[in-house]
Amino acid sequence: MLDGTRIYGDLAIISGSGNPQLAQEIADALGQPLLKRTIKTFPNDNIFVQLEETVRSRDVFIIQPTCRPVNYNLMELLILIHTARRASAGRITAVMPFYAYARSDKKDMPRVPITAKLVADLIQTAGADRFMCVDLHAGQIQGFFDMPGDELTAFPFLGRHVQHMQIADLTILSADLGFAKKARNFAEMLHAPVAFVEKRRQGTSTESLRVIGDVEDRNVVIVDDEVDGGGTLAGAVRQLRELGAREIYACFVHPTFSVGAAERLAGAGLTRIVTTNTEPIPAEQRALLPNLEVIHLGAWLGCVIDAVHRGASVGETLQGYYENCEDI
Repeated sequence: MLDGTRIYGDLAIISGSGNPQLAQEIADALGQPLLKRTIKTFPNDNIFVQLEETVRSRDVFIIQPTCRPVNYNLMELLILIHTARRASAGRITAVMPFYAYARSDKKDMPRVPITAKLVADLIQTAGADRFMCVDLHAGQIQGFFDMPGDELTAFPFLGRHVQHMQIADLTILSADLGFAKKARNFAEMLHAPVAFVEKRRQGTSTESLRVIGDVEDRNVVIVDDEVDGGGTLAGAVRQLRELGAREIYACFVHPTFSVGAAERLAGAGLTRIVTTNTEPIPAEQRALLPNLEVIHLGAWLGCVIDAVHRGASVGETLQGYYENCEDI
């Protein structure tokens, strides 16, 4: 409701199976119970969804990151959207804190797909009216959606967290030249110099080639949007140690953590690892990383969802949130 005028019906929050803990955080922040629903998988791997409460004319937000298992969670998201559309929802927003297939955002080889665009098309075809994501791998992915949406960034939280560490002689290192602009902005936030890692990708593996910038006798925070296999990060740490860096930290938004990633991070000798809960981290992986700190984004996402529901400015809402939130 904005200035007393109702734009859509009552708010409804639906959680998929991808990250129910984050969905519950969002619901708690909004003072809104999660809508009751049934999700089950038949023996033939078909997914069944039933909403147990009405969503007719309501403003529906479906919380479902397309994290591992990616294809199951993506299909579940599509079915949830389609179910809400068939149940006469007034408006449907797909809230995807993590957006899978984002790295497939261009044709960089002959005869390859642009799967990030395909996923956007599928979400719209299923019946979504809006989308909401956190730190897409590339900003241009927003243009793959032919509907309005919001790409939010969690880097202000990560930046404030690093500020609270009060790290002396700090250098910010971008783990990838493609991430250089965001890393530079992050470094400016912390009033620190920036360095870069040049790497080469071969298939699904990466090789760190050299560090561009001064890191000798410096404490270094490696920043990235996502850690998947951990090879890039571990390679960067090795390079930094050879160049005489002191304490090394890692800071990233999405803890994708493919098989072996937690072991690689545990063996890298990082002083501290800071990430968010856009994706769930299994207990066995957390047990390997006692130096892992997770920033919870539920209250923040709830604030944005409330603004969208009321038809308020997301930018102004976030500015007020950052000014009044002690955690940032």
